Amino acid sequence: MSLERLVAEIESRAQQQIADEQARFEKARAEIDGDRTRRIEAIRTEAARRAAQDAARERTRRIAAARLEAKKLGYEAQEARTQVLLEAVKTQLAAYTTSAEYPKLLKRMFVSASGRLGKDIKVRGRAEDARVLRSVAGSAFDDTPVPATGGFVAETADGARRLNLTFDELIRLREDELRSLLPT
Repeated sequence: MSLERLVAEIESRAQQQIADEQARFEKARAEIDGDRTRRIEAIRTEAARRAAQDAARERTRRIAAARLEAKKLGYEAQEARTQVLLEAVKTQLAAYTTSAEYPKLLKRMFVSASGRLGKDIKVRGRAEDARVLRSVAGSAFDDTPVPATGGFVAETADGARRLNLTFDELIRLREDELRSLLPT
């Protein structure tokens, strides 16, 4: 074997090894690129899934908040209408205090208060009702005025028990019933 042939064989083997190494390198690079592509796609898919979940959660939260706000606004509007109607009731009661029926009502209220608190009571009412209350209650009338739309306050002589029969207090006590009667 000649030296040239030996060198050619060594070169041939070297070229073969280089080609084998190049093929292994290309194969490894292809596997790494494929793996990288799969991981990138998995990350993108997971990110898209999470983004969709987050968007759905946010959409649900916003819808719930909007519904709650709508209910709140509806309730506020209904409450405003109810307040207007309650004020109208108070206005009508104030107008009723000037009617001929009002003194009769005060007398019936006095009889009811006397029945509940006893005969020894004090009665206080509006300054405008002093004449009527004095005629109804007699000596039980106390001329200290009570700020009210109408009606009066009765209490025992010793002040232990009190009965507030002012229109304002009666409306306050029966407000829930009135609300159910008023149109909404």
